[in-house]
Amino acid sequence: MDVNDRFLRKMTVGQGSEEKGMIRETGFDISVASEIMAVLALTTSLDDMRERLGTMVIGNSRAGEPITADDLGVGGALTVLMKDAIHPTLMQTLEGTPVLVHAGPFANIAHGNSSIVADKIALKLVGPGGFVVTEAGFGSDIGTEKFMNIKCRYSGLRPQCAVVVATVRALKMHGGGPGVVAGRPLDHAYVSENVSLVEAGCVNLAKHISNIKAYGVNVVVAVNVFSTDTEAELNAVRKFSMDAGAFDAVICSHHAHGGKGAVDLGIAVERACQNITQPLKFLYPLDISIKEKIEAIAKSYGASGVEYSDQAEKQIEMYTQQGFSNLPICMSKTQYSFSHDASKKGAPSGFVLPVRDVRGSIGAGFIYPLVGTMSTMPGLPTRPCFYEIDIDTVTGKVVGLS
Repeated sequence: MDVNDRFLRKMTVGQGSEEKGMIRETGFDISVASEIMAVLALTTSLDDMRERLGTMVIGNSRAGEPITADDLGVGGALTVLMKDAIHPTLMQTLEGTPVLVHAGPFANIAHGNSSIVADKIALKLVGPGGFVVTEAGFGSDIGTEKFMNIKCRYSGLRPQCAVVVATVRALKMHGGGPGVVAGRPLDHAYVSENVSLVEAGCVNLAKHISNIKAYGVNVVVAVNVFSTDTEAELNAVRKFSMDAGAFDAVICSHHAHGGKGAVDLGIAVERACQNITQPLKFLYPLDISIKEKIEAIAKSYGASGVEYSDQAEKQIEMYTQQGFSNLPICMSKTQYSFSHDASKKGAPSGFVLPVRDVRGSIGAGFIYPLVGTMSTMPGLPTRPCFYEIDIDTVTGKVVGLS
């Protein structure tokens, strides 16, 4: 059930008279944070999906042994429900480029990548000389990191190039610009020239570039242009990108001009793909402890250490005893900062990363720590979209979705 409701974050079930006193606390996760969504995105075939769904752990026995979906006898039924969902949806861009839309795990909560199945179908369709562009969630800290260490491990594929999308406005915010609130007019700082503010924010871009290069992948920076950006600001971003080690940095106007506004970007990506000099490097091996993996990821954020709650310590010990310590890690963290604190912009360092809980998506194939106050059930905004949605009862046309 895909719902947003703060009251479902923590709830009590089993209060009916026929439940024989089996009252327990539980809670909902939003669908895009669910293990089934992650299974769909990481599966490689129908047979693989059946196995992953069957090995999902739903709880423990009184003896502390993991209980799976297959133990409950529901693995097959789950697969039947998902048998059509495994097929990607073929769509197209406004200019007729084929697009495969498939799966939707959130990158701040789950692993945030489109499906392996869609990638493999696309690679087969484009052939040896073709190019497939696939998404990797938010930034290098939670998008690229999970793409490399989780998705690439299960798919066996490696990227030839990573495109980092940047804007002058975003870099100004990371440089200390005023807060941005959805629905409110932008502050004057974002629509007038301020090269020093842009340059201050480029430390964030440099951190993304260095993180991605650590995997042995070339980085191309795509600078999306707004009409208020000035040539001096755009040149500052491009120079800073190149100085930080990007393979290339390209000014892009595809939002305004369509495909022709991204021709230079396409050429740069092609060149980057033809100039691979290193093998793919993972951030951590799988045979180290859960804590060592978490701490390797935290270090890549800029953290000086990790602080574990009692609950997190308990869960890590349990997963280790159950034999799941060899799984990759999927950090559930804010996308607004390299740290756990969304207000810390730029490239913060020296902070201690707080891990409040650790959970397992065993069927999907990863352990996921919950960092800071990250919630797996977002609440609705102050004015939810449903206020605007209705139907024309004469024509049957839905209104208010645009």
